[in-house]
Amino acid sequence: MDEGGSRIRRRVSVCKRNRPSLASICAPTTRTELEPGEEEEDEEDVMAGSRRRKTVGLQAVEQNDSEEDMFGDYDSFAENSLLAQVDDLEQKFMQLPEHETHAADFATEDLCSENIKNKLSITTVSNCTEYKTDLHTKNQSEHEDVPLEPSDDLLYAVPSSQVLFFENLQNSSNDLGDRSIEEKDRNSFSYKTMNEELLGHIEEPQQSDEFSSKVRTSSDMNRRKSVKDHLKSAMTVNAKAQTPVFSKSKQLKEKLLSKEINVAKKAIESPSDDRGPFYSLPSKVRDLYVQLKGIEKLYEWQHTCLTLNSVQERKNLIYSLPTSGGKTLVAEILMLQELLCRRKDVLMILPYVAIVQEKIAGLSSFGIELGFFVEEYAGSKGRFPPTKRREKKSLYIATIEKGHSLVNSLIETGRISSLGLVVVDELHMIGEGSRGAILEMTLAKILYTSKTTQIIGMSATLNNVEDLQEFLRAEYYTSQFRPVELKEYLKINDTIYEVDSKAESGMTFSRLLDYKYSDVLRKMDPDHLVALVTEVIPNYSCLVFCPSKKNCENVAEMLCKFLSKEYLKHRETEKCEVIKNLRNISSGNLCPVLKHTIPFGVAYHHSGLTSDERKLLEEAYSTGVLCLFTCTSTLAAGVNLPARRVILRAPYVAKEFLKRNQYKQMIGRAGRAGIDTVGESILILQEKDKQQVLELISRPLENCYSHLVEEFTKGIQSLFLSLIGLKIATNLDEIYHFMNGTFFGVQQKILLKDKSLWEVTVESLRYLTEKGLLGKDTVHKSEEKLQCNFHITKLGRASFKGTIDLAYCDILYRDLKKGLEGLVLESLLHLIYLTTPYDLVSQCDPDWMIYFRQFSQLSPAEQNVATLLGVSESFIGKKASGQAIRKKVDKDVVNRLYLSFVLYTLLKDTNIWSVSEKFNLPRGYIQNLLTGAASFSSCVLHFCEELEEFWVYRALLVELTKKLTYCVKAELIPLMEVTGVLEGRAKQLYNAGYKSLVHLANANPEVLIRTIDHLSRRQAKQIVSSAKMLLHEKAEALQEEVEELLRVPSDFPGTVGASLEKA
Repeated sequence: MDEGGSRIRRRVSVCKRNRPSLASICAPTTRTELEPGEEEEDEEDVMAGSRRRKTVGLQAVEQNDSEEDMFGDYDSFAENSLLAQVDDLEQKFMQLPEHETHAADFATEDLCSENIKNKLSITTVSNCTEYKTDLHTKNQSEHEDVPLEPSDDLLYAVPSSQVLFFENLQNSSNDLGDRSIEEKDRNSFSYKTMNEELLGHIEEPQQSDEFSSKVRTSSDMNRRKSVKDHLKSAMTVNAKAQTPVFSKSKQLKEKLLSKEINVAKKAIESPSDDRGPFYSLPSKVRDLYVQLKGIEKLYEWQHTCLTLNSVQERKNLIYSLPTSGGKTLVAEILMLQELLCRRKDVLMILPYVAIVQEKIAGLSSFGIELGFFVEEYAGSKGRFPPTKRREKKSLYIATIEKGHSLVNSLIETGRISSLGLVVVDELHMIGEGSRGAILEMTLAKILYTSKTTQIIGMSATLNNVEDLQEFLRAEYYTSQFRPVELKEYLKINDTIYEVDSKAESGMTFSRLLDYKYSDVLRKMDPDHLVALVTEVIPNYSCLVFCPSKKNCENVAEMLCKFLSKEYLKHRETEKCEVIKNLRNISSGNLCPVLKHTIPFGVAYHHSGLTSDERKLLEEAYSTGVLCLFTCTSTLAAGVNLPARRVILRAPYVAKEFLKRNQYKQMIGRAGRAGIDTVGESILILQEKDKQQVLELISRPLENCYSHLVEEFTKGIQSLFLSLIGLKIATNLDEIYHFMNGTFFGVQQKILLKDKSLWEVTVESLRYLTEKGLLGKDTVHKSEEKLQCNFHITKLGRASFKGTIDLAYCDILYRDLKKGLEGLVLESLLHLIYLTTPYDLVSQCDPDWMIYFRQFSQLSPAEQNVATLLGVSESFIGKKASGQAIRKKVDKDVVNRLYLSFVLYTLLKDTNIWSVSEKFNLPRGYIQNLLTGAASFSSCVLHFCEELEEFWVYRALLVELTKKLTYCVKAELIPLMEVTGVLEGRAKQLYNAGYKSLVHLANANPEVLIRTIDHLSRRQAKQIVSSAKMLLHEKAEALQEEVEELLRVPSDFPGTVGASLEKA
């Protein structure tokens, strides 16, 4: 035997992949082996008489089903194979002259097997090293210590069937160890000798001839089965079993993406100006923007904004640009940086449900490709607190109200620091009523409770930015960039003027309208709308903003009366498809106005349409099938539908004169990036409004002012209740300190005339205490001063958790309490009444004849509900016949019951059109009522969860909320969980065989396009992406639930003690 130990080197097979030999796994690595580009050389075998290894390539093996010949010529059994080396080592061991006879032959077999197994197992390489070190310590005079350098991945090339065999082998050797523990001392010397020989690291100790003769005798008498035979037998069986197939290309892509994210993390933490492949993001993000959105290059202002020092230092930021300037893309890139590089969750707050759903659909594809979740928090959707993810991060896209509830739940569970970034679109809404107050509360809480959460606000219409900067402690960036030039015009009579700020009058003459008007047309169209729209349609798109919903419909019909018949031929087939699909989603019904206008490429767009109708018309407009919308101002703040020309029918919204902010938002829709070279806006005005309009176009944007105190019950009182409930601030001093940090606190000198902020704070706390929502605790802070701490009562906590308007919380409690006395469960009517929103009651004006007709059709159980509420049939009958009524009845209860009838009928019929006709109400109003009831039902459910006495309502309201949310047959509900899939689309998908979320997640978008009528490629991809995202979320939630169940609790008895003992 050579000095220093002998090695068996790994052989290189030409036809098959390389496998490490047994000895090379544990053999020390020489300097020569580490040098790249050098080939391994063959050495002589360790045993005398052994043949030299062949290094020629093996011939290709023919497939054979015979068990005997299955591995006949495969390199696993060839001369240079793994098993050949096992066999050689085994033979070498059998010839060792120093083996001790006291060890039983079965022990020798298993010990040898264990040593062979140790050389192939990653986890036991370190054990070999430790054992060698131990030997070296005990036999320092006899042995030479050689350092061991195991490879990184020893079993990379070993098939799974072999790994499984080695694990079984290890178990058998462990069993042996228990049985032979009594012979440990006698066998220790031979055990060491055997390990030293097999490892090839330690010199061979000198043994007596007596020992070696005993070993040979024992081996000859009890010839054991070869390890090679063991392995071949096991591999023959395992090779027949299916091995999981992993996509190497997918693994490589994921590995590359992970590597780029790690690079991006380092880049984002680095002070260097080099920001990585794509603004500190993997290059895959850039590719996705090209592939999914067609964005190949950022605008110069976007690049400037993303590379600002304040952005790189994660300071809060407000940025303002004109509509269509590309603000959202900057926010998306910053959100992706937070999700992928900093590994934090992100919250995006948007003003309307429709925009939330549009954004969810747009970003789901990014989530699937880049490995994060996109979660919807709008209407009755959203989980509180949100699911805590193990690895993947979440992008929460929420409305203003749901965003506030989400932040509350994160603060309550101590997870607010997991929120790395909050993005607020349309930041100017902080100055708009109760919704503005809720947005202000949300941001103030984040600023107060988390120092690591970054806030980004954006808007097209901001003026008093300094106040917002002070409130948010933010930097400010602005630009007047527009991708398409916007030209503003005013029209007075037949003359069109261009808005010119340099001119003395603010406008300059542009042109006279040249359009031949008949007397009839002049009478029907005094504003010359026909002339203005025919200059651009049908080849370009046009939006006509009207003061009211009824005016939208009238203008659409009027235009179609005077448009040329040539317009009917433009994309005629596609317009027929639109009408057909409108009928399908409305159970065969079609609005007579739309039936007349759509063939001309014209439609109206306002809240009177159902969600299904709006979505279908918007898609038709985006693809150019429809070329003109007559719409209300809500479209300007809603989904993005740009046009070549925007016409403002009058400088009014309803009866109020137009505000500068509203005007800028409307005209901002003019000009489509990448399509138009210029955008035009034309404001039609009368001579009497000329002066006001000139002031309108020249004055600055309106300032934003806090509504925190103005919206008393939804504002400051609700804020104080949540501050105490969340233990953010619990005494007067802390609450006052918090208030100074709000937007209202910044503007208190402007907004408070008669009272100070301290007085307003004291009054609000007193009101909440008197109403029974707060309780007082007196604490002695010092001998001279008493401090009053507040705590939230059960009713207060229920109101706070349910986000109930404090103006109605006591009424809700009373109604629910009264309902327990005689809850009628034979029908849903009683429960529906309890979940009908209070704030819609004041707007209700019942048709008494319809009310009486519906009342008379009630079943005895349903009439019992009306009796319990104190509403009699005789009262309704007298109101219907116009008779005088002496008996006093609560008007709010009567009106609320009427709305309950509408909802109850809708849940039974599930057809908005039939209910609309039955109650003579606009179908859009009925759908808004349904949406409001679903949201309020969810709030009442959370309210009841906090009050033990209302336990009976909990299970009932869960089901009712689901019914109100979807209002469809049960089989369509799984499909409608997918963002953007409404009732009409769900029916189409169900009829086409897509009956579950799994079906949609695995659908091919191209097949969907061919199968489903009027489904664009973009919509199909968004539906599939949203379904995949939802499926991934559910799977992840189940996985986390399983792991949580299997995890040992942190408070498990003895856990603390055990950890202390270890310490």
